Amino acid sequence: MDGLKKDGPVIEASDGINEDATNNNDIVDKEDTGKEMSPPVGNAIHRSTSRPQLDLSGAAIQGNFEERDPTILLPNQSDDISHLALDIGGSLIKLVYFSRHEDHAVSDKRKKSAKERFGVMNGSRRSFPILGGRLHFVKFETTKINACLDFIHSKQLHRGENDNAVIKATGGGAYKFADLFKERLGVSIDKEDEMDCLVAGANFLLKAIRHEAFTHKEGHKEFVQIDHNDLYPYLLVNIGSGVSMIKVDGDGKFQRVSGTNVGGGTYWGLGRLLTKCKSFDELLELSQRGDNSSVDMLVGDIYGGLDYSKIGLSASTIASSFGKAISENKEIEDYRPEDISLSLLRMISYNIGQISYLTALQLGIKRIFFGGFFIRGHAYTMDTISFAIQFWSKGGAQAMFLRHEGFLGALGAFMSYEKHGLDDLMVHQLVERFPMGAPYTGGKIHGPPLGDLNEKISWMEKFVRKGTKITAPVPMASPRTTGLGGFEAPSSKGDALRSDESNLNVGVLHLVPSLEVFPLLADPKTYEPNTIDLADPNELEYWFTVLSDHLPDLVDKAVASEGGTDDAKRRGNAFARAFSAHLARLMEEPAAYGKLGLANLLELREECLREFNFFDAYSTIKQRENEASLAVLPDLLMELDSMSEETRLLTLIEGVLAANIFDWGSRACVDLYHKGTIIEIYRMSRKKMQRPWRVDDFDAFKERMGSGNVRHKRALLFVDNAGADVVLGMLPLARELLRRGTEVVLVANSLPALNDVTAMELPEIVAEAAKHCDILRGAAEAGGLLMDAMINVQDSPRKKSSSTPLMVVENGCGSPCIDLRQVSSDLAALAKDADLVILEGMGRSLHTNYNARFKCDALKLAMVKNQRLAEKLIKGNIYDCVCRYEPAC
Repeated sequence: MDGLKKDGPVIEASDGINEDATNNNDIVDKEDTGKEMSPPVGNAIHRSTSRPQLDLSGAAIQGNFEERDPTILLPNQSDDISHLALDIGGSLIKLVYFSRHEDHAVSDKRKKSAKERFGVMNGSRRSFPILGGRLHFVKFETTKINACLDFIHSKQLHRGENDNAVIKATGGGAYKFADLFKERLGVSIDKEDEMDCLVAGANFLLKAIRHEAFTHKEGHKEFVQIDHNDLYPYLLVNIGSGVSMIKVDGDGKFQRVSGTNVGGGTYWGLGRLLTKCKSFDELLELSQRGDNSSVDMLVGDIYGGLDYSKIGLSASTIASSFGKAISENKEIEDYRPEDISLSLLRMISYNIGQISYLTALQLGIKRIFFGGFFIRGHAYTMDTISFAIQFWSKGGAQAMFLRHEGFLGALGAFMSYEKHGLDDLMVHQLVERFPMGAPYTGGKIHGPPLGDLNEKISWMEKFVRKGTKITAPVPMASPRTTGLGGFEAPSSKGDALRSDESNLNVGVLHLVPSLEVFPLLADPKTYEPNTIDLADPNELEYWFTVLSDHLPDLVDKAVASEGGTDDAKRRGNAFARAFSAHLARLMEEPAAYGKLGLANLLELREECLREFNFFDAYSTIKQRENEASLAVLPDLLMELDSMSEETRLLTLIEGVLAANIFDWGSRACVDLYHKGTIIEIYRMSRKKMQRPWRVDDFDAFKERMGSGNVRHKRALLFVDNAGADVVLGMLPLARELLRRGTEVVLVANSLPALNDVTAMELPEIVAEAAKHCDILRGAAEAGGLLMDAMINVQDSPRKKSSSTPLMVVENGCGSPCIDLRQVSSDLAALAKDADLVILEGMGRSLHTNYNARFKCDALKLAMVKNQRLAEKLIKGNIYDCVCRYEPAC
């Protein structure tokens, strides 16, 4: 990925770590609350701008992916973007700031390596600076506004392009503290309407982030996919110090329809008076250990422990909050602070829930979103509000919550800048990632800010062990030190981090404007990439075990790919610890990173490798297998050419299935590598090909490919593994389609994943194969592939070139699987004229997309290399084959 398409830059990971990259929301004070295109001739490879090679220097959202406040990546922003906005409420200050970073398309070292490998593409390579950054979310208690000002000053967030700096702000404090900001920082406050900001922030999040909204019932989280065409109207309930209820009918179209003065400020204020708690978090923590029945009067207290079944009230229903304090001869000191806190929490939550539902009922709205710092990601608070909505609506409405709760106003204020760069953002342009940062197990990890990769590795070596919880508190580092997965402290006092301070659930959201939905999906709205449902605990445990068992071999390959140096060994060990910690966390709480599928786990592993600078763990193996396969390709092509068209087609499909056995992601296949060479294993696999296969639609495919039918115009071949898989399987199939007059586009990974072939590697493979095949050479020339490969086409006699092009395009991802809701713009453009899709390999046709339907003909080919998957998916056995043909919908 060394080039730049006209529609955007290419992002590559650099060797260093961005000084300003954080891997958690900035922990500031723990006492706070809550275009269509034709295939260009001469282009060797269609480079996508879609997915960066991930390094934490390029990460854009950090923080708790699920309940906290992830930091949002905003690449491709102009350099003069304003970068600070605040929502100053009566209880809390919410701060959103933009931190710039500059990266380059390819580092000098890697760019040189790519040139040496592929030659010069289109006569030159261009490397452009990429301006991007992240939105960070920070919070302070309003009473500690000086700490907030110190934080802004320490990071120089108030420094604009001139001396007349202006900061956007909303909330009552924007008026109250305007003079203080001028005095302390020399900046003016540009005051934005509070409701405008709340709605703008909510609309942006609900449109732009796939898993922003979720329900929470009895401790169970379920993420909700919002249909953007059916978003409005909705009721936005913002619970801050007080509560505002806003009916939203569209962008800029809203009305405050109700509210209550009983909100987060009430809970905090009364709680402080009654329990002497010094912070909102401390008050919430108390409630987790409380028993409200000792304070509240329940229905059972009135009816002798019985339900009031006639009107549907159970004995445990609260009849009167704090009601027992009337009849009991006790003083405040006689009640447990924990019980008081829980009773107070329930009282306020139920009231807000009931008023919200009644308001929605009056307006005919069934979708209610709750935000604001009263919620604070607190499970019991969300459960209580959800219960109230469900109870009063009799199940007709549900409460939904937002991950960026509390920051709606500040985010809306940020978007009020003329050049905020967030207009027209689509959900498919956001790619969610889970970099480790400071790794964690058991839910909470405590550690200092980590300035670079070496510090991160050192921290893990000291505190992280597989399967163990991290409980030792670590002193907080300097406030100016920004951590990968660490914290930023606005105070310079060097306070120690409390052992229960932070839960480093990490989610990274990459904004990539060039991502598009694959245009050949029959119904993108109902498309679900994952085939395996990990909601089943047994299924989840099984696949976690598979990934854990494969880890030692993966680490060995990764270390070997880096020459086996001591540094590589150390990084390999850190990767193993980090990925094991990911698995442990997800095993404990599968929803910690949002909706979880097998594809997410496999992609998580690849991202974790890149985080520790292992960019292609199987590079040496792939090169060796490519060379071995290319050596026998001429004989295979000669054999195929001696067959009739009908016989050849069957042999080609058998060849694809047989070659798909080479998969370093399968334990069974890894074991096969010890029993023979790659060619011996391939020949053995072909000999065992016997029909019917477990899923066998070949006859239907053969009929469609018959001479009496219209030839396909363009075929997209999603290739899988390097070596025999692509060279002896998919390349001969591509050659057959070419000789039948069908344009072929080889679709490959943008980034390495296991032994999968990449789009950067394919031109060299095609060029080498073209030395021995006139069909491939003519097609490669027509597609522009040979212009960029190191091949002397004059070495052999040249026959008439084919006018049917063979092209290569990046798919936009770096995983063994593919989510067709997010593919490169180049692939999407080439797909518009395609009428045949061939998905090959377990990752792309079984783990994902097995149930996907397309507007065009589709063929899914794979050898199943996992016994459990074979049993669950096709009711078969390991090494059974799938040839699934589906005509256009």
